[in-house]
Amino acid sequence: MQKDASPDSAGRCHCTALRKASRRISYLYDLALAPSGLKATQRAILAKIARLESATVGTLAEAMVMDAGGLAHTLKPLVRDGLVSTGTDPDDRRSRSIKLTAAGKAKLKQSEKLWDTAQQVFEKQLGREQVQALNQAIGLLISDGFGDKFESAVTAGE
Repeated sequence: MQKDASPDSAGRCHCTALRKASRRISYLYDLALAPSGLKATQRAILAKIARLESATVGTLAEAMVMDAGGLAHTLKPLVRDGLVSTGTDPDDRRSRSIKLTAAGKAKLKQSEKLWDTAQQVFEKQLGREQVQALNQAIGLLISDGFGDKFESAVTAGE
């Protein structure tokens, strides 16, 4: 992983800059979570399932702002390792339900201190005001309203 990337290296493309930032932060969180055996994406999925208690692939993908295919790919090792169970959704037999297993709950709990430390280090390195501004910007970027307006503007040729 590159140690020092200048701000200009992101270029003028907002998408490229965001992807670079996302890869860098994911790498750092993966390092922090390594003792738990989880990647940041896997932990995020376990935490979201825990909050939802039970979900379908579709509702979880929507909550994670992922496509169902990408989520299914990321779920495979979690299912294989017995952290997540899948089954037929009793409310809609066409959908697969997803639940945390006891092992998944334990793994999530095991990773909590590591994740808390990563969060604290991130906030210390970036600074409280910058973290608040970042969270505000991210909230806007992942909102349906922003996506809808962006999509409309792009398809209208604005």
